[in-house]
Amino acid sequence: MTMRLKWSSALRHTLMILFSLLMLYPLIWWVGASLKSNEELASPGLFPSVPKWSNFTNGWQSVPGHTFTDFYVNTFSLEAMVLIATLISSTLVAFGFARLDFPLKNFWFSILMLTLMMPGQVLIIPQYALFHQLGWVNTYLPFVIPHLVASGAGGPFFVFLLIQFIRGIPSDLDESAKMDGCSWFGIFWWVVLPLTKPAIITIMIFCFLWNWDDFLGHLLYLNSVDKYTVGLALRMINDAQSAQQWGQLLAMALVSILPATLVFMFLQRYFVEGIATTGIKG
Repeated sequence: MTMRLKWSSALRHTLMILFSLLMLYPLIWWVGASLKSNEELASPGLFPSVPKWSNFTNGWQSVPGHTFTDFYVNTFSLEAMVLIATLISSTLVAFGFARLDFPLKNFWFSILMLTLMMPGQVLIIPQYALFHQLGWVNTYLPFVIPHLVASGAGGPFFVFLLIQFIRGIPSDLDESAKMDGCSWFGIFWWVVLPLTKPAIITIMIFCFLWNWDDFLGHLLYLNSVDKYTVGLALRMINDAQSAQQWGQLLAMALVSILPATLVFMFLQRYFVEGIATTGIKG
């Protein structure tokens, strides 16, 4: 019986390893192709005979007048502003819905749920017209201000996620804080907010990944190369050269996914915890 269990475990692990290699094959090909010349890209091998590391250095400086350092600074600056705006708005709104009583609370919560079902594509034209009239085109305001009022990409979902999490926190803690003289904002800041750490980190991961990949939004509102993000810079590599250097493009695309990958790798424990505990009532 013991031998049968060992063979079963070995077979299961072998199948899992083979399946993992199958899923990783596109990434392995990508790494190998980023080190190839244009001529070698047509070859069937995964890796080049002589790695062309210059694809990374030349690709970093492939946009005339700029390097990818400029685009990463722009992207991380935008990400920081969007993250701060999202956390401020979503935590305050979620706390209000979860803990406070105010007129038409159920009605406004229903409106919030309806916005979750609205496709983002239907808002592109009216939002662009509004931001153009306000003079916000070619600035970062169209990305930051909507998140500051919990109406940006994913805003209603973040609020709903936090509402469900806060409802799982025992309300007895609020009563104890009130007896100690805490105001509602004190309860929010000193009691509820520290206990929502897993949900907040989950929101940070989602917000970072969604805004990092928001190529369409950046393409619509950013016109100046000085304000371009990494995604728009990759498009410039593809368009700016008459003789396309595919190795450089693949190298920069590979570098562009590293921040999002590292964020998820280091914070995935909190991500799983935040998703798993959301909706559990105390």
